[in-house]
Amino acid sequence: MKKILFVINTLGRGGAENALVQLLKKLDDSKYQMDLYVILGQGELIKKIPASVNVLNKDYDDSSVLTEEGKKSLKKNILNKIFKRGSFFKNFFYMFGNGISMVFKGKIYPDKLLWKTLSDASEVFEDEYDLAVAFIEGASTYYVKDHVKAEKKVTFYHTDYSQSGYTRKIDKDAYLYFDRVFAVSEKVRKEFLKVYPECEGKTDIFENILDAREIREKAESKGGFDDDFDGSRILTLGRLTEAKALDISIEACRILKDRKENIRWYVFGEGELRTKLEEMVEKLDLKDCFFMEGVTDNPYVYLKQCDIYAHISKYEGKSVAIREAQVLGKPIIVSDNESNLEQVTDMENALVSKLDPEDVAEKIIKLLHDPDLRKKLAGNALEIVNDSDNIFKLENIMNQ
Repeated sequence: MKKILFVINTLGRGGAENALVQLLKKLDDSKYQMDLYVILGQGELIKKIPASVNVLNKDYDDSSVLTEEGKKSLKKNILNKIFKRGSFFKNFFYMFGNGISMVFKGKIYPDKLLWKTLSDASEVFEDEYDLAVAFIEGASTYYVKDHVKAEKKVTFYHTDYSQSGYTRKIDKDAYLYFDRVFAVSEKVRKEFLKVYPECEGKTDIFENILDAREIREKAESKGGFDDDFDGSRILTLGRLTEAKALDISIEACRILKDRKENIRWYVFGEGELRTKLEEMVEKLDLKDCFFMEGVTDNPYVYLKQCDIYAHISKYEGKSVAIREAQVLGKPIIVSDNESNLEQVTDMENALVSKLDPEDVAEKIIKLLHDPDLRKKLAGNALEIVNDSDNIFKLENIMNQ
């Protein structure tokens, strides 16, 4: 039986984390002995991990990494961890040098500075594996490269390299040491290869796995909206982060309200920008029509009940949320970044908007007042759902 180790930074409710859960469910536990190590030992999706997967963390916190309480726990965990095994002092000049570089570039990414330190502070296991999988960039990748014994090593990249704050100096050229680098989309692959051109021969596309049947089943569950609102509901799924451009969505909502459109816009997700976004909602007098609902175990029942799915973002790896909306056959509006455009075709299965509040509002108004267009986009969205999981690409590495 082949032994596989999977490593991820946290198991909070996010696209990559959900994709790992689905991958572990798909792999045949009669063929593979699967171990999982979560670098920061936190996240609610641990409850979704198949029983056949052995979790190596001795202590684990199943609280969300996105709620206020969960973030406090995460910060405490990080502070406790970085001094283990002398990791902070070992990486002091690494952090200092990269921090100075970030200052000169005008933006500091604290997580990028700490990932190497957290990797080196993590527990090291003596087991040897046929395959070690770093399922996300950052600490997981550094940990598998530096601290895991394996016949083959692969890593997954889920975000736009040029936008996310990573550099080769931060990575310490870690990707050169892997047998395969899987990018979640062609856009992600292209951006990665601009920085690591010598990795071209060992990069491939591995889309996030989605369980369409499970999504449809959950969408039929009891629950969802329980008010008596008789207008149109717009819904967005995503973390409250800069990449998701929720400030644009809020401004677009203001325009819709000014034009007397009978709408309510709901966002399901958590993140570090909650306070800032809440202040913006209050300042623009949108508390009656723009709602940040936090995280929920079953967003699909709300997604099914909404009239329009809106995905307005600055950049993406490859959006799981867009695919989820397609699975449920929703009329979709997306912003025009390259990753979103890999998933939709304008006026065929979605409307594409500029990253501009006025244009977003105009596209939503177009959908609100054209039921035939909504029906067309929804039907075509259903037709492009692809449940291919690419697992064979992972399995083939062990047989090469």
